[in-house]
Amino acid sequence: MKKYLLIIICSVFCTLSVSAANGPSAKRSNRQTVVLSCNIHCQGCIDKIMKNIAFEKGVKDIACDLDTKTVTVTYDANKTDVPALLEAFKKINKPATVKETEQKQKETAAGKPETVTDADSGASIPY
Repeated sequence: MKKYLLIIICSVFCTLSVSAANGPSAKRSNRQTVVLSCNIHCQGCIDKIMKNIAFEKGVKDIACDLDTKTVTVTYDANKTDVPALLEAFKKINKPATVKETEQKQKETAAGKPETVTDADSGASIPY
């Protein structure tokens, strides 16, 4: 009887440890957004970008704006990065440049980041 109880307890602990290792924290993605400036002049350009860039490794979402000639790409930073995305745009003959990253968007929305001066040296320290 003690053996069965010990086996049941061990199996419960093993199951819990495996499920904790495979839980949501293990699969967490590092999503980031970048706004790219690209020469888009018609719906055909948008279709070309959507068909090709949407299937690049790590791309989660893509949105094109014909009026501002920008492409907003949300990607998993664990799987790709901005230089790889720019290279993908070059492959389809639509060279792009980085207009804005997620960090710049946050700073723009919040205003200029605060700075604090050090009392001893008088140097400006980012807050």
